[in-house]
Amino acid sequence: MVDKKFFPPEEEYHKPQVVKEAIWLGKEAIEKAPKIEGVPTGIEGLDELFYKAEIDPKTGKVIKKSLGGIPRYSVINLTGVSDTGKSLMAEQFTVKQASRGEKVVFVTVESPAPFVAIGLKERATAMGLKFEEFENNIILIDASSNHKLRNNLPDMFETLAYVYRTYKPKFTIIDSITGLFEAKEMLARQIVRQFFNFMKKWYQTAIFVSQKRSGHEELSAEAAGGYAVSHIVDCTFVVAKELVINPYQARLYGAEIGDLVRFFRIDGCRLCGHDTKLHLMEITELGLVKIGPTLAEIRKRKYQRKDLKED
Repeated sequence: MVDKKFFPPEEEYHKPQVVKEAIWLGKEAIEKAPKIEGVPTGIEGLDELFYKAEIDPKTGKVIKKSLGGIPRYSVINLTGVSDTGKSLMAEQFTVKQASRGEKVVFVTVESPAPFVAIGLKERATAMGLKFEEFENNIILIDASSNHKLRNNLPDMFETLAYVYRTYKPKFTIIDSITGLFEAKEMLARQIVRQFFNFMKKWYQTAIFVSQKRSGHEELSAEAAGGYAVSHIVDCTFVVAKELVINPYQARLYGAEIGDLVRFFRIDGCRLCGHDTKLHLMEITELGLVKIGPTLAEIRKRKYQRKDLKED
C-alpha cells in the first residue's frame, strides 16, 4: 500500500500556470525603460570609458559617443583586494553626487558612520569642495554598528525603503556588500540578487564594494564577493595592485623597482558599451583615485621616445 504522506494524490500537486504578467512585448518594455544617460563620477579618467551607439544622421553609419559617466540606474560591483582604492572610489562618487545637489545613501558595513563621514569630508577637501555645503545630501545607514541591519535583511530593506521614501535619493553605496554575508558565502548570490532587485525597484544607481580574499586572482571578476556575484550585477569594476620587483615589470609599467602599481579595468557592462583595456590607476597623496593610460599606451609612448632618441 502506498503511503500518501510521501506520495500525495495527483490533484494535490501544483499545476503549472501561465504567468501572463511576466510576458512583455519589446515595445511595451522599451516604453517602460528609463533613458540611459551618463552620471559623472568625480573620478578622473573614468567617465570617458563608457559609450553609447548612435546613428550619424549625415552618413547613416553607427558611431560611438561618450556617455560622460557611468550609466544611470546601473548596479556596479567594485571589487579588489585590500588597498586597491575601492572605498576611495566609492567616497569620491558619493561626494561628487552630493556636491551636485543629489541625495546619496551610504550604507556603512565595515566602519561606523562617524568614521566614514571623516573619510567623505577628506575626499571632498581633496577634490576642492566644501563638505559643509552639501553634507546633509549624504544619508548614512550604519550597519557596521547595528547587528540587526547587518544580519537581518528584511530590517535592512525596510530601513532602505524608509530612507528612499523620506529623502528621495537617486544613488546608493554599500561598503561593503561582502560584509553582509560574512561566514555564509554560499548565500552570496542570493543576497546580492536581493539587493540588486531592490535597487532596480527603487531606480537607484548603485555601487556595491566587494572585498576579495588575498588568495583570489587579482584581475579576475569571477571571485568578486564569493561565488559568481559578478554575473548578477550590471557592471563590474576590477581594481588590483602589484609590487614591481624586477626590471621586466619596471619596463612594462614605466615604473621603478620597489614601486607599487595599481590597475583598473571594466569587466563587462550590460547597459552600454565600454572600454575593455587594462589601465594603470593612481592613488594620489591626497587620497584621490585617478584612472590612467592603458598598458598599450604606455608601451607605445616608450617606443616613440626610443625612436626619437635614435633620430
